[in-house]
Amino acid sequence: MAGNGKYINIGFPFRESNVGFFLGLNNDDKNAIKSDLMHLILTRKGERLYMPNFGTDLLKYIFEPNDNITKGNIKNDINETVKKYLPNLQINEVIVEDSDKNEYSVLVRIEYTINEDVFQDSDFVLIEI
Repeated sequence: MAGNGKYINIGFPFRESNVGFFLGLNNDDKNAIKSDLMHLILTRKGERLYMPNFGTDLLKYIFEPNDNITKGNIKNDINETVKKYLPNLQINEVIVEDSDKNEYSVLVRIEYTINEDVFQDSDFVLIEI
């Protein structure tokens, strides 16, 4: 789809458009799906109008103990949310480990495979909580 002038969604991270739109847009499936995943993961439940269950509760874990129970809850939250709202994505693994930068934060790596008819690709996203 790249280069055909058709745009799919808003790119993530947000950036200024260089073709006259307010925000940069994606015009290929791989980046569009990665942006959809980031938008879903970083949206707090209750933030999206008319869809109160869209998103995750990751911010509530900021004040939780940095232990295996919290890490397991983060994994479950991500897995369940992605399964519900992005059915074309298969989560291969969610890795939650201590951050090197800060003893109070964790690094979350989401490894996934995109499954759409003839298009299949694997990638990952990395966020710090």
